Amino acid sequence: MSVAGRVAVVTGATGGMGRVISRELVRNGMHVVAVARDASRAEAVLSQGMPGSGTWEVVAGDLSDRAGVMRVAGAIADRHDAVHVLVNNAGAHYAHHRRSSDGIEMHIAVDYLAAFGLTVLLEEQLRRGRARVVNVASDSLRDTRRITLLGTPRPVTLDVGGLDDLARLNPAAGFIPFEAYARAKLLTVTAGYRLARTFAGEVTVNAVHPGIVSTDIIDSLIPAPLRPLEGLIRPILLTPEQGAAATLRLAVDAALEGVTGRYFVRAADTPTPPISYDPDVQDRLRETSDRFFRGDAVA
Repeated sequence: MSVAGRVAVVTGATGGMGRVISRELVRNGMHVVAVARDASRAEAVLSQGMPGSGTWEVVAGDLSDRAGVMRVAGAIADRHDAVHVLVNNAGAHYAHHRRSSDGIEMHIAVDYLAAFGLTVLLEEQLRRGRARVVNVASDSLRDTRRITLLGTPRPVTLDVGGLDDLARLNPAAGFIPFEAYARAKLLTVTAGYRLARTFAGEVTVNAVHPGIVSTDIIDSLIPAPLRPLEGLIRPILLTPEQGAAATLRLAVDAALEGVTGRYFVRAADTPTPPISYDPDVQDRLRETSDRFFRGDAVA
C-alpha cells in the first residue's frame, strides 16, 4: 500500500501507542490527523521528534459524548475530502461506574461509540479514500480474567436485549469494571464485522489486540493485590512501539490489502465469541448505535 501523501486519522494520539502510531505514519509520508482531548498537549507531545517527510495536524475533541464525536468528525470532513486510514485507538478503563453527558456508561461511550461514530460519520471520506479502518481492541473480549494462568476462560457476557438501549448496558448494579471494558471491546468488534459488510469492496474494517502494552491504562487494570509487584510486571509487558507495530501492520501492510472483517491477536487471525458473528445481533447493534447518533437513544 503506497501511503505517501495520504490522510490518516489517529484517535488517542497522545498516549503511548497513539503517539508511536502517529509518528510512524508521518515517518512513512502520510498526513496524520491526530485526535486528542487537549490540543496544546497534543501539539507539545507530537512535535517532539516528529520524523520524516509527512505532515500532521491536531483536531481537539472529547470523544466521550455524541456532540464531541460529531464535532471531531465534522472538523475532519471539512478539511479532508478523503481519509485513507482511520485508527480508532482511543480507549479508557474506569475503576468506578460513570456515565457520559449522554447518560451512557463510560466504557460503552469511549471504548465503543466513539470508534463506531467516527467510522460512520466519516463514511463518505472513507469510501473516497478506499480506506482501512483499524479498531484497537482487547482480547479481554474472549476472556475477562485479568490473571489467566489458572482456571478456565470467563467469556464476556452480552445482554442482547440491552442492545435496544445502550444506556442499559453496564448498569451500576453489579458493575465490574474489567467486564464492562471487555463488553465495550466486544461491541466494537461486533459492529466492525457489520461495517465490514456495509463497506465491502470499498473500505476494510478490522480489529486488533496489540498485546498487553505498558501504557497508562495498565495502572487501572493491574489488580490491587499485584500493585506491589508493578515494578516487576511492567518490564515483561510489550513496549508501546511493539504494540503499535501490530496496529500499523493492519493500517499499511500491502499483504493485507482487501482483508476485512477480521480480528487479530497481534498478527494472528483469531476467532471471537460466536455472538459477535450473529448477523441479527450485528444488525441490532448497528440500528441502536445509528439511533444514538441521530439523537434518539437517550437514557
